[in-house]
Order: sequence, then C-alpha cells, then structure tokens
Amino acid sequence: MKKIPTVVWVAAAALIAPDAAAVLVQQRRAGARHGGLWEFPGGKIERNETPEAALCRELHEELGIDIAPRDLRPFSFSTSAADGPDHPSAAHAMLLYTCRRWSGTPRCLDAAALAWVPPAELAALAMPPLDVPLARALGAAIERDAGVPI
Repeated sequence: MKKIPTVVWVAAAALIAPDAAAVLVQQRRAGARHGGLWEFPGGKIERNETPEAALCRELHEELGIDIAPRDLRPFSFSTSAADGPDHPSAAHAMLLYTCRRWSGTPRCLDAAALAWVPPAELAALAMPPLDVPLARALGAAIERDAGVPI
C-alpha cells in the first residue's frame, strides 16, 4: 500500500505598512534550514489550532506584536512535495495572510534580522521555495491594486 505523506501546515503573514510602501520580512538564522534566506514571519500550525490562531501566536513569539484574527486577510497559499529518499521530509503547505493592523512595534525576537521591503522588490529577495511564489504574487497585487485593501 502506498504511504500518504505527512503535510506540515504553516501560516505566515505579510505585514503591510499603512501606506503599502513596504512589507515586513525576516531573515532566517544561519544554521537553520534555509538559513540566511528571507521569509514572511509565521510558523507551524499546531494540532487543534486554527491557522489564524497559530499566526497570532507565532507573530507574538517572533515579533512581539499582537494581532486580532479579524485583522488577518487570506491572500494565497503555496505547497511543496515531500523530498526524495535522499532527503526525506514532509510535504509543506503555507497559507499566507495579509495584515495591516497590529499592536506594538515589530522586533527581531526569533530571526537574524527584519527588513521593510518595497513590494516591487519582494521577488528579488533570496527566499525559501514556499515563499517565492507568494512574494511574487503579493508584490504584483500591491503594485497593481495600490490603495485597495489586500
């Protein structure tokens, strides 16, 4: 019988500056998988946790900010297949939300660095594979729909 791969669900946020001029990204710590690459903040969804609850928890842990689930807007998702037999790992699914409202100032609590990046420059960042298509889509959506809530 064929084994069904495990899927790791991840929730991430694109924190968008009030004027839509920049999006917050964080740099993964050296030594971690994809170390040194830029990503949208967030993390794994725990058992019996909604994606929104997981994201609010993760953003508090990683950035020291508080977000209400009602302020998260689903944007898009990306997936990856499980690695091959030489590098076994679970398949991943990343759910990206946008957020324009939070309490507190984002601080670098669990990454190597934070950066506010103009939407047009997101696609040029070195990012993990799951973040790449999301960064491209988000940058294009913000540029195309300037002034429209995303």
